[in-house]
Amino acid sequence: MTLIYVLLGLAILVGLFDLWLRYVYRYPKRRHRTTPEELGIPFREVRFPTRRGRQLYGWWVPAQEKPSGPAPTLILVHGWARNVESVLPLIKGLHPLGYNLLAFDLRNHGSSDPDKYPNLLKFSEDIRAAVDFLIGNLLSEPSPIGIIGLSVGGGAAIHAAAFDIRISSVVTIGALASPVDVMRLEFQKRHIPFYPLGWLSIKYLQFKLGLNFEEIAPVNNIGKVRAKILLIHGENDAVIPVEQGKRLQIAGNPDRTLLWIVPEKNHTDCVEHPEFRAKVEAFLQETIPVKIASAASSRSR
Repeated sequence: MTLIYVLLGLAILVGLFDLWLRYVYRYPKRRHRTTPEELGIPFREVRFPTRRGRQLYGWWVPAQEKPSGPAPTLILVHGWARNVESVLPLIKGLHPLGYNLLAFDLRNHGSSDPDKYPNLLKFSEDIRAAVDFLIGNLLSEPSPIGIIGLSVGGGAAIHAAAFDIRISSVVTIGALASPVDVMRLEFQKRHIPFYPLGWLSIKYLQFKLGLNFEEIAPVNNIGKVRAKILLIHGENDAVIPVEQGKRLQIAGNPDRTLLWIVPEKNHTDCVEHPEFRAKVEAFLQETIPVKIASAASSRSR
């Protein structure tokens, strides 16, 4: 009889964990409503494959200016429960600088294919699939590739760059250092004790996903990144506190990892700071510069 009660208790516990897992992954999957066309920027829709036979939806925005050599390309990655539309402010600011831009919906987001239990590792795979697509289909000749990632998209960009030397430059905005730390904070906000409920929930989630969160944590992979990294983090970020940005900087290669803490900004409004564009442009020009052909040299040719 005791064994029956034990098994019944375990079954109830697993059921509760499954309900919690559904709650964690319950977010509105919204498709974009505006496109670069509303900004007067030419683009074309693209689809490309990623892992597990899924297809990703994106926008290809060729460089506006004619560079003197191959134009560098920036891959723009949105955050959790967002879609490609959320990077339109970046497209507006970056397009005049002479970069090719590829923005896309991560798996289970926007117009991309669904996939059960999206996570940082899958998003990293999607970024590397975007690099494959660029090189194999969109770029006529080799050129530098950079990533700009928002929130979990920034964490995924760090992870992708740690395992893909084709990525030469990384800019993150509000990137997480550790999935466990983010979940721990969410438990605190809901007044759920981490031990034992939070700890057991995370263990069950890792089992269900077949992942080790510490192994995929950006803070444990940023030291492997060969690209230069600009970490941008809002001083008042309540979603992913600025301490996570500081942890990333400490864990990164000191010669290649910069941190800009944006005064008085939160998780989603760093792009509104008056120095944002200048700082990002200077970093990109240092790491993957655009060389625009001068009018004089164009006439001489």
